[in-house]
Amino acid sequence: MKVVSHLASLPPRKLFLIDGLGALLSAFLLGVVLVRWEPVFGMPSKVLYPLAAIACVFAVYSLSCYFFLSRNRRPFLRAIAVANLLYCGLTLGLVVYCYPQLTVLGVAYFLVEIGVVLILVVTELGKEAGAK
Repeated sequence: MKVVSHLASLPPRKLFLIDGLGALLSAFLLGVVLVRWEPVFGMPSKVLYPLAAIACVFAVYSLSCYFFLSRNRRPFLRAIAVANLLYCGLTLGLVVYCYPQLTVLGVAYFLVEIGVVLILVVTELGKEAGAK
């Protein structure tokens, strides 16, 4: 996959930027778009708002690392990778739990989000081994 090889070639600092911007996009999609179109996606807003809040926390963390961290990125990269992995597990669990309410579009959205985040996790964990 071209995207994965491109991500793997990026310096660790740029991964924080991609992670942070992606988390902002997720927060917006979850907390604004999917909430507004709840009947189209099927995920209840009481589930979407906490997921959006988590994405906001991840965005602040990753963007702070991008702007303020100049050395020893390894533990910080590992931390966001593990947090992202836990987020994927939580999201998958919520998809299973809320499956009867979800539409095909809702399931597709969450599976794509999980897939994108997992690609980032694999890249972050690969980079953290060589991060400076």
